[in-house]
Amino acid sequence: MNKLLTIAIPTYNRADLLDQQLEWLSKAIKGYESDCEILISDNCSSDNTQEVITKWKNTLTYVTFNSNRNIENLGVMKNILYCLNSATTKYVWTIGDDDPIQNQAISYVITKIKKHQDLSLLFLNFSGRNKITGEPVHPPTIVGNRWFDVESEDGEGDGKAIFEYCFSKSVGAVIFLTASVYRTDLVKRALQIWPDAVNNWISLAYLAGYCAANGKVIVTKETYLECIVGVSYWQKEPKSALLMQYKHIPEVIFKLQENGYSKRFYAQMMVNKFQEVNLKVFLGALKRWPVTAIKTAVPFLALATISAIEVMAAPEVIIAESFQPSNQIIRRNKQ
Repeated sequence: MNKLLTIAIPTYNRADLLDQQLEWLSKAIKGYESDCEILISDNCSSDNTQEVITKWKNTLTYVTFNSNRNIENLGVMKNILYCLNSATTKYVWTIGDDDPIQNQAISYVITKIKKHQDLSLLFLNFSGRNKITGEPVHPPTIVGNRWFDVESEDGEGDGKAIFEYCFSKSVGAVIFLTASVYRTDLVKRALQIWPDAVNNWISLAYLAGYCAANGKVIVTKETYLECIVGVSYWQKEPKSALLMQYKHIPEVIFKLQENGYSKRFYAQMMVNKFQEVNLKVFLGALKRWPVTAIKTAVPFLALATISAIEVMAAPEVIIAESFQPSNQIIRRNKQ
């Protein structure tokens, strides 16, 4: 019997967390062993990660369990993309080693991918929690603590429209690794089209957008996991934040336009991202790394200016739509 789902965990020097996640997985996967494979990719950890992997390989003998250890630390994105490229099942779900996931999530995913043969992307809704304070974190543009503000569980909506809406509401939501289940062949094709995605820290948004444009999309109404907010490296390090805001996000928007998304989408997203830019990030980088800051920011500002002109020139086409798909395409959740 062909298996449907690869559950992959990229990890590095977090043996205790990996052990906890595999303990969760050992319980949640019961009843679905014949549908799933497990893949662990160790990014050359120096702790006892390999011991944890061996322990669970010997325990989970009733599930196909594969593992990889990189000969050196390849970086976060390369390790994630290794997991995606290594999947041999129809779908791949790459999860963080520290993300709390409800036991019924696997059951839900398997049920949906069996029912909807043309499903290309499944977003598992999630709540947010601050790592430092432990308090719930609410999406800045959405009421409540459900990060995907749509309801599309029947798989009948317009995939592009759903993705555009989600992306415009929250970049962080569509790049949350554990929330995304991709159709494997589409992810691999997307990476072949843009091999440099490995060097872009939000390229997961591109992968989700590519999948959404080539099939049906489901966004769950209920939350199945929790995102621990405030731990991303790029949020803390000024140079990383500069690259994220002024280079990586615009690159993804451009790649989405190259792969089926409209000029309207590109122009409006560029204008939106310009409006959201944190000038403190740029000014701080300008003071510490003036050449890098200028080289990074100037191309983005030029493209954003051109996009703003296009928006003003055709407001009836671009502004009026403004990522508000009709009820026939997408339904917003009622809070």
